[in-house]
Amino acid sequence: MSSLQPQINIARLEKLLDDFAQIGKTKNGGVTRLTLTSLDKQARDLLIQISQSAGFKVQVDAIGNIFIRREGLKDLPVVMTGSHGDSQPKGGRYDGIYGVLAGLEVLLTLNDYNIQTNHPIELVMWTNEEGSRFAPAMMGSAVFTGKLDLDQAYAIKDQDGITVKQALEDIGYLGNAKIANQSIKAIIEAHIEQGPILEQQNQTIGIVKGAFAQRWYEVTLTGLAAHAGTTPVNMRQDAVVGLSESVTALNRLALHPDSKDIRLTVGMITVSPNSRNVVADHCFFTIDLRHYDSELLANFETLIYAQLSEIAEKLNLKLEIKKVLSMPSIHFDLNCITSVRKAAIKNNYSAIEMVSGAGHDACHLSSIAPTSMIFIPCIKGISHNEAESITTSWCKAGADVLLDTLLELSQ
Repeated sequence: MSSLQPQINIARLEKLLDDFAQIGKTKNGGVTRLTLTSLDKQARDLLIQISQSAGFKVQVDAIGNIFIRREGLKDLPVVMTGSHGDSQPKGGRYDGIYGVLAGLEVLLTLNDYNIQTNHPIELVMWTNEEGSRFAPAMMGSAVFTGKLDLDQAYAIKDQDGITVKQALEDIGYLGNAKIANQSIKAIIEAHIEQGPILEQQNQTIGIVKGAFAQRWYEVTLTGLAAHAGTTPVNMRQDAVVGLSESVTALNRLALHPDSKDIRLTVGMITVSPNSRNVVADHCFFTIDLRHYDSELLANFETLIYAQLSEIAEKLNLKLEIKKVLSMPSIHFDLNCITSVRKAAIKNNYSAIEMVSGAGHDACHLSSIAPTSMIFIPCIKGISHNEAESITTSWCKAGADVLLDTLLELSQ
């Protein structure tokens, strides 16, 4: 065993990131690599090729999650790391894949220094974290943790009617490894922050103590279609007016000081009949609601229902609200958080504790094993965007902290 203090190879890590960024590269420097497509297959194949060449054991489970194991000296519970390789349409080149390749770099570094850990370390590339082709998001980790039934996941279809199972078969990643029941000591996921806090506060490492609770709603307002030229404005049941008043009212609620920085987004809107000279009789929109305090979120839900009901009644519209997702806030493991903090201090990186506003595979995984996350900044907080970017120093810092965190947990 080497007596040298191991150091990650930043040149190799950046080369890995650049190589994977070529798979699905967009003209503006981002990535479109939707889950279970031929491009996703290319990224998976490359990861496996590098891992097998380094002597690591590779297995694929029934939902296509890829498990890459560096064996330990003893038959002990595994220490896991990893993230996802799929992207949003015209997404960034670091979201998800940074955590996979930083984990791979850690395993390669341990090989470089001939360091043997007591516990095995397992790198995982989780299937369909983004949910942009198949909903729900975080599918691979949901199946792995038993939160989503495998057959139910298999039956989910994309917009072209292709099922998840067919897509797995098409790219050759319908695996059969039985991994879900193995004993896990800890799980650490590295990821870009996807927000501006670390950069704004001039911090290098985010020690993630949990994740926001999330609730999603689908709202339908139904009025009466009418001729744009012959129907007086004060005699209309205009669903678009209801939509505009609803969005404005919701934004006002979210900005209220009592809302304590709640995150509310109306992200999808459809209008019918969507004709320039017809008063709309139907509007559909979605609400994405997030906060770390689940009780505050529940109270805010009551305000949403009351506000939308008031608007619908005033405009003589029929209102339907359907809650389609309810995820509690996530509180990560204190020992894992402490390990990340110690690694940041050891490497002399500035760090703050923070809560993730985004969902990650780690959120599902925390239900079955001690878990935490490591965040690094991204420039201007931009993510899910072709302009997503990180610096070399941030890239190295995240991998350094991941290396020392995994070393402590695996010894």
